Amino acid sequence: MSIARTERLDAGTKLIGSALAERIGVSRSPVNAALNYLVRRGLASHDANVGFTLSATQTELAALARELSEVSGDPLYLQIAHDRRERALPDSISETELMRRYGATRHEIRRVLARASGEGWIGRRLGHGWTFQPMIDSASAYEESYVFRATIEPMSLLSPWFRPDPEALADLRKEQEYIVNGGYAEMTPIELFEANRRFHETLAAWSGNRFILQSLERVDSLRRLIEYGMTSDRPARSKHAAQHLKILKAIEAGDAIGAATRMREHLEDARRDKVREVAATLG
Repeated sequence: MSIARTERLDAGTKLIGSALAERIGVSRSPVNAALNYLVRRGLASHDANVGFTLSATQTELAALARELSEVSGDPLYLQIAHDRRERALPDSISETELMRRYGATRHEIRRVLARASGEGWIGRRLGHGWTFQPMIDSASAYEESYVFRATIEPMSLLSPWFRPDPEALADLRKEQEYIVNGGYAEMTPIELFEANRRFHETLAAWSGNRFILQSLERVDSLRRLIEYGMTSDRPARSKHAAQHLKILKAIEAGDAIGAATRMREHLEDARRDKVREVAATLG
């Protein structure tokens, strides 16, 4: 749906699942699930011979995006994350204690713990139970994440293995141009976060250094816990997208030093803007 909005796709456009899956970087299953959801909502059609076709207007897609942004995909997960940020949960806890506290089944608790473990903010305790790991639970912790990113992301652009993908670069440029040219005013906080994440993680992947990419993916997972619920400073998002475009321009020109310099300046600017916003959100 975000791609249809970003690229201003018209009703009648064919939606090819394999191409969308490759573009987003996921398997076909979640893409097909999303396409079938659009069909059920009357925003797309499906024909066995033709495949999926978009039937929604941009206005209808925008309305659906706003609706979905107000619905929590996993209330139990978000509640546990919130309670940990607020220090309402101890450093170590058992599944039984979580079941009792939230009135949930063991299956539900284990599902949340598996997700949190994959995102790096909880881990199994030796012998019994679970231990919470450091997470972004304050403005200062959020600022630390940006200081860390300013250390690794500019260097990733100077990697001897750095190889940009022209097709992916064109997709990134198109998305960032959409944000600059008014998309920042109508995109949901989730869409804005995911567009930002996609930009930075794609460039990290081009570095050819798996540790840089893995580190950034973990930081983004922790940022997601906060940013999905933030009221975005929309003018700042437009400014950040414009900075992204300058970084892409330097990459296209083969100017690695210029791209790295612009990345460092961008992260410093974003840090100042977003730390203030996080401080206001967390109180």
